[in-house]
Order: sequence, then C-alpha cells, then structure tokens
Amino acid sequence: MFPLVKLADCVDLLAGFAFKSQQFTDRPDDIPLVKGENVSQGCILWDISKRWPMADWPSLEKYQLRAGDVVVAMDRPWVPAGLKWAYIREDDPKALLVQRCSRLRSNTSKLDQSFLRFVIGGPGFESYVKPITTGVNVPHISGKQILDYEFSLPPFPIQQRISGILSAYDELIENSQRRIKILETMARSLYREWFVYFRFPGHESVPRVPSPLGDIPKGWEVTELARVCVAGNGIQTGPFGSQLHESDYSESGVPVVMPKDIIGFRIRTDSIARIPEETADKLSRHRMQPGDIVYGRRGDIGRRAFVMPHQSRWFCGTGCLRIRPNLDAVNGWYLFNYLGQNDVVGLIQGRAQGVTMLNLNTGILSSVPVRLPPRQLQDNFARLTFSMAEAHEALSAKIDNLRRTRDLLLPRLLSGQVDVEALSA
Repeated sequence: MFPLVKLADCVDLLAGFAFKSQQFTDRPDDIPLVKGENVSQGCILWDISKRWPMADWPSLEKYQLRAGDVVVAMDRPWVPAGLKWAYIREDDPKALLVQRCSRLRSNTSKLDQSFLRFVIGGPGFESYVKPITTGVNVPHISGKQILDYEFSLPPFPIQQRISGILSAYDELIENSQRRIKILETMARSLYREWFVYFRFPGHESVPRVPSPLGDIPKGWEVTELARVCVAGNGIQTGPFGSQLHESDYSESGVPVVMPKDIIGFRIRTDSIARIPEETADKLSRHRMQPGDIVYGRRGDIGRRAFVMPHQSRWFCGTGCLRIRPNLDAVNGWYLFNYLGQNDVVGLIQGRAQGVTMLNLNTGILSSVPVRLPPRQLQDNFARLTFSMAEAHEALSAKIDNLRRTRDLLLPRLLSGQVDVEALSA
C-alpha cells in the first residue's frame, strides 16, 4: 500500500478570475474562457466557450492555462453525467480560467501532473465530492475541500507507468467520441437540409404554401403531437410515487428510466434503478417499447431519448414522460429528431410550468405543433440516419465499458492488487 497524502501537500490550487460578462465576446480570434458551463467529464467543451479580448492575454498570465493542467468546476461540481472536471490537452487552444473553477497543478517532483488527472478523474475523488457539496440554489465545493482530499501516492516511476496504462483507455474513449461527433454532425446536417432548409430530393419542383408554422412545401402538413401518437395513452407520465415505492426497488430486474438517466439523448445505465419483473408487470402501462420517446419532465425540459430495440420493456419511471408515436401517422425517428430542433425545444420550454423547476405534462405536449413531410421522405431520412444512431449507441456502450474498466483499474493499481510492471510490459 502506498502512503496517503492530501492534495494540499503536493498541488497548487488557483481559483479563476471574475471576468465581467459584459466584455465576453464571440469572436473566434479571441481567447476561450474555461468556466463551469463548459467543463465536462474529462474535457473542455470549447465550442460553447465564451471569449475574452486577445489584447488582454499578456496581462492575465496568472490565469492562463497550460497543457496538463487539471480543472474542477466548483459550482455544481457533480451532475448526473458525472464529475465536472477536465484537463488541458496539448492541442487545446490557449485559454483563461474563470471564477468558480479551480486549476490544479503539481508543485512537487513527487507528483506527476499526468497522474494527477487520474486522481481527480477517478471514482475516489467523485465519491468524495458528492456528499460534501453544499448549497441549495447553487451546490458548490470550496478550494479547501478540494485540497483536503486524501489519496495514495506511489513512487514517481510507478505513477508514470500507471498514467501510461490508463492513458491508453482514454485514447480509445476519445477515438470513439470523435466518431460519435462525426455521426451526429452527419445526421443533423441531413435533417437541416431536408426539413429546415427544405432542400430535400426533388425540392426544386415543389412550391411553398402558407401554414401555421410559416411557409412549407406543398404536400406537407402541420398537426398536433397528440394526433400522431397512439390513441388513449400516446403521451403518458410515469407512475406516481404512491404507485411505486422505495421498497419496490431491487438490485436486479427491469431498468427504471429516471430523468438522471437521460444523458446526451440516450439512456445511460451507470446508476439506473431496477424493479422486479412482477412489479413492472403490475404497472405494465409504463413499460416502454422500441420507438418510444422518453422525456425528463422536470428541470431540463430538453432531456429526451429514443428507446432502442435492446431497451424493450424497460420502465418509464417517476419524473419521466413517455411518447408513443402512431407508426401509421408518423415515422418515430423523424419525430424524435423534429422534437429536438431548437425552435421546438424553445416552444416546449416556453409552455412548461413551474417557478423554481419547470415541469412538463401531457397537456403541454399534446398541443405541440408538428410539421409533417410526406411519409416517404420521413422514411428515407430514417433509412439513412437510424443506422448512425445504432452506431452511436454501440460506440457509447463501448465508451461506458472502457470507463468502467479504467475506473476499476485505478484503485487496484494503487493498492498493488494489479502488478503495474506486468501490465506495462
């Protein structure tokens, strides 16, 4: 077993600068800012970064980030997707650190900076952060709490070997993430071409006609969401708390999809709850089938996922809402993509109810207007893009497995249960 140390013993922690939002820019030549909203799980979301005038770069040396730096969000440090932390890569743009984010940098030859990112990105630090996060409106942690974290510190050469082993997993994860991004871009581009810009095959000979949603190609129609869902229970909320009690949950059985499980427009199973088959059968109206669309109906109103074939008969949990398309009226995959368009998401959010937390209900969704192209065009879109969604799902599952393996491996490497020399040979 290696000796225990605190981050305070070997790390410099810097809190970011209070940059004034009035001076933020969107100019691509200006400096990206690293703030809580674009710190994700292991990486910075540069495409949503606010920017700061490049002319100020020399005077802000203290807050300049460099390759290898580890960043932790101090406000809302943990979200359902995981801990909000990242590290700066060699090919990342030069950037500045914003307040309520902390930068961690080794200050001793005893701690390898590459190893530090696995300490912060590992399950031990996340488990430490979750229970100590305080605050009602904005949960947060302090710099002192971060520095108080205790971990095992191997000799420097072993740290380097551990980093090399775990970095191989990260490279595989990042390769899969890049492939997913390409697939998403391709699918979005095709949707926009055909159904937003109306540049579908043969569009040149189709005139535009007025509709409640503006001019649309002749032969298209506008209807309400309820009219393209199955009759009776096409739009249905999950069971009330009085129908499904805490005592009904079990270690194994039918996965119960809660809002926290809907991440990145897919259902994640990292921390999914389960109920016995017999309990799910008693509430069978809440079982889902492939092609259903499941929404989180509280908080983040845009959170939704398409139920894939391998998720057949999973359970729509409390806090969620299930849409079941009538396949005679609409292609379900087209409908899922339509509901994700910015104007539709904005419309649904505008209708959502609640002061402290927005809520959806069946009435709100029932009257959402749906623009319906000819069925053949919907089906052609699904034929060309649903295979991309299946590939996305397979790559995401691969990423989940790689992360689980990596996170299980780290504590075993630190405890000596796994021979570092044997793995790196």
